[in-house]
Amino acid sequence: MAKYKLEYLWLDGYKPVPNLRGKTQIKEYESFPTLEQLPLWGFDGSSTKQAEGRSSDCVLKPVSVFPDSTRTNGVLVMCEVIMPDGVTPHSTNARATILDDPGAWFGFEQEYFFYKNGRPLGFPETGYPAPQGPYYTGVGYSNVGNMARQIVEEHLDICLAAGINHEGINAEVAKGQWEFQIFGKGSKKAADEMWVARYILQRLGEKYGVDIEYHCKPLGNTDWNGSGMHANFSTTYMREVGGKDYFEQLMAAFEAAKDDHIAVYGPDNHMRLTGLHETQSIDMFSWGIADRGASIRVPHSFIKNDYKGYLEDRRPNSQGDPYQIASQILKTISSVALAKSVAA
Repeated sequence: MAKYKLEYLWLDGYKPVPNLRGKTQIKEYESFPTLEQLPLWGFDGSSTKQAEGRSSDCVLKPVSVFPDSTRTNGVLVMCEVIMPDGVTPHSTNARATILDDPGAWFGFEQEYFFYKNGRPLGFPETGYPAPQGPYYTGVGYSNVGNMARQIVEEHLDICLAAGINHEGINAEVAKGQWEFQIFGKGSKKAADEMWVARYILQRLGEKYGVDIEYHCKPLGNTDWNGSGMHANFSTTYMREVGGKDYFEQLMAAFEAAKDDHIAVYGPDNHMRLTGLHETQSIDMFSWGIADRGASIRVPHSFIKNDYKGYLEDRRPNSQGDPYQIASQILKTISSVALAKSVAA
């Protein structure tokens, strides 16, 4: 038997954006524990805006498990928050009720800034560095500094060792801004991996003395890019059947549901979706072939392949909850499928 360090992770009750929380318990197992072997575990919800002090018990329900290479016998356990009855989802539990479909594939492009002493990493103490241009996919000290690449490379290795489907990294348009990509099959799986990857990155920042800034426009109304979390998505039908008629119905459904999408695509998106810096205005909807200023970007390959493949929703921002984003996308897609079945 070996003692395993189980780091239980969950989302707290803060609004408009929940925080990641984590605490460790030690359990003995003969080998790396399976999800079924992991127990429920209580916590003080009054300290996380999930309960009142006079009735503070909340419960963590493990829903996915990952090896943690940073600890001897380390385990990362993503959890849902449930009520003390051990069954009922807590009101802050966004995962429990979302639409899910293993045939729906999601690729999230998580942008963020490294911050140190209240400024993006690499910014001078006052003012701004040289304008945007050389930083995107840049190389060299003047472009990316001497710390950021160490962090993103280490983050990549920890995620891969955990079995998270981390697909890539790159420096982004603004100085101190980076991106990583996560791909998963099914809303819950893709979102679980994104939240755990975020946790790993934030924890890693402790080691280097930097914070991870997910706000979609941390530099405010300036000529510096904001941060998004573009959502690439497809369903089995989109990949295998598709067709121009279906695509046009799908885009009509996305336009009709514009406000529903914006409502869950992250706070303060009006600061980012201005129609500038390769964004469509928050009040409008458009799609375009390889158009980075559209609400939904359509790859050339999608058109060439008889309107089959994947699409990219460019509106979700870097603070968005991937559970809610994936669920809303599936809800809109399902409305087209339902309409087609009714018409038939």
